[in-house]
Amino acid sequence: MKEFAYKCEMKTRDYECDVQGVVNNANYQHYLEVTRHEFIQSVGESFDGWHKRGIDVMVSKVVINYKASLHGGEEFISCLNLKRTGARYIFNQEIYRKSDEKLCITAEVHCVCVVDGVLTRGDEIAGSFERFLAE
Repeated sequence: MKEFAYKCEMKTRDYECDVQGVVNNANYQHYLEVTRHEFIQSVGESFDGWHKRGIDVMVSKVVINYKASLHGGEEFISCLNLKRTGARYIFNQEIYRKSDEKLCITAEVHCVCVVDGVLTRGDEIAGSFERFLAE
C-alpha cells in the first residue's frame, strides 16, 4: 500500500451486499464520503461548521474504478490524498481489503467551495489543508 495523508478502517455490513454477496457499488460512495468527513474532522473542521460560516463544500464529480469486491463483514482500509487544482479540491481515494491489502477501488472526487452562494477558489478552507495540498 502506498503512502496516504489519511487512512481509516471500517467494516462492511451484510445489508450493503447485493444478491451476488458482494458490496453493492453505491455503498462505496458512502465509504468514500465517511473517509472525507473523518479526514476533515481530523484537521479540526467539519462540514457543519463550515456551513454555519456560509461555506459549503460540495462534490462536483466522482470517478470510481472498481478493482475487487468486498463482501459482508469484511474489514477494509479507506485512504485518501488531497490536491488542489484551480477552484477544485481533488480527493484521490483508495479502498483496500484489510486481510490481504487487495486494492478494491480507486476514486477521484472533485469538490468545489461555495461561499454565501458564490463559487470561490476555496481559499477560505485552504489553511486547514496546507500540509496535505499539492498544487
